[in-house]
Amino acid sequence: MASDGRQGRKFTTPDELRFEVEAFNRQVITESFNRVVCGVLADELDPFSAYKTLIFCASDAHADLVVQLLKQAFQERYGSVADDAVAKITGASDKPKGLIRRYKNEAFPNVAVTVDLLSTGVDVPAICNIVFLRRMNSRILYDQMIGRATRLCDPIGKTHFRIFDAVGIYDALQAFTQMQPVVVNPKISFSQLINELESTEAEDCELVREQLIAKLRRKQRHLSENAEAQFRLLTGEEPAAFISRLQQLPIAEASRWLGRIPGLGELLDERWEGPGQPLFISEDDDELRSIERGYGDATRPEDYLDGFTAFVRDAGNDLPALITVLQRPWELSRKDLRELKLALDARGYSEATLATAWRETTNQDMAASIMGYIRQAALGDPLVPYEQRVERALQRILASRTWTTPQRQWLQRIANQTKAITIVDREALDDDALLFRREGGGWQRLNKLFGGELDQVLHHFNEAVWQAAA
Repeated sequence: MASDGRQGRKFTTPDELRFEVEAFNRQVITESFNRVVCGVLADELDPFSAYKTLIFCASDAHADLVVQLLKQAFQERYGSVADDAVAKITGASDKPKGLIRRYKNEAFPNVAVTVDLLSTGVDVPAICNIVFLRRMNSRILYDQMIGRATRLCDPIGKTHFRIFDAVGIYDALQAFTQMQPVVVNPKISFSQLINELESTEAEDCELVREQLIAKLRRKQRHLSENAEAQFRLLTGEEPAAFISRLQQLPIAEASRWLGRIPGLGELLDERWEGPGQPLFISEDDDELRSIERGYGDATRPEDYLDGFTAFVRDAGNDLPALITVLQRPWELSRKDLRELKLALDARGYSEATLATAWRETTNQDMAASIMGYIRQAALGDPLVPYEQRVERALQRILASRTWTTPQRQWLQRIANQTKAITIVDREALDDDALLFRREGGGWQRLNKLFGGELDQVLHHFNEAVWQAAA
């Protein structure tokens, strides 16, 4: 989401981490700007839904303004909205702890407007929308703000979250944030991470260490023979042993240890310099120019889907699970599916984004599962809602032979869980976190219930999921 004045004065900052955040937040955050943004948010947000929204503002006074304007915008859209549907939750609020409890546990407030109070240490799984109306120059704070929306929330069927970026903070920090698949190489230098480990508050040090270790593991795979020799000379250890020690040491000791190895960051860093980021300052009236949805490098949902099709049809891609999905999808295990999703996420193709792009292109909602999208792109299979596939498979299995009442009941449970987690296999049946064991199941017991044929039953069921409709 973007809104700016019709004319402006252009300033170029020296780099993306040193833009004039305070000046931006003072001069760009005007009533006109916020009125336009709140009008768009009122179109996109439902204050009566179970999906919560968290808005980050530049100051307490700015939060007051946004609360007022958003309530007005909701009133115009819905006619009548409870006064406590939108609430300011900052250090200056009356009884902020009580407001936070209500935000987490009750229907209202549905929208919380804050500055920094809710950026860390607050767990509200129902947050599905993050709105940035301020900038910051701390990538760790930015990661933590986005992290408020990354919690799973099964009771409301949460599968993804949305970011509304009205101030360009995503563009400013996307090269530096870790809020992306771990396979992607973030352009955060080793020197910066090592310095952050020495200077960051204790509660954030673990996050920095995890990011440093992840980056070291990626770097380890690409070290030249000469670079590896220099690493051993500088540290006295093989890279794998160095990473293991960094992981096991108490955090304070790890920080001191790295500080005693001068030149380590410089050795590991690949030099990268990005262009300065233009910053536009304007006092003119604001107007809505456009609302843009993010599809990675693609600008249109059609381009995103075309890119996905080209990727899954590429015979040179290195994802063996893709072949299984295309040829024998019923043989895919939960482990295979997890690894496939991670690999596709790393390339920018998530199930949630594919569903959004499909809806934007065809005006059809289609919860088809990632396997369905792969087969449609590569083979031209019709997209079918996954729950519909599973229900059809259940009816085929139930009609295939005579089952006892307990067997029929367990087949229904297996179908229900398949709709929720996509694949039910032996791992799923023995997973304590799922329903099967809590309901007296588990592989060994259910195998006896099915006369030692549970493996064949699951195979036939999963095969029926991918049979064409009669």
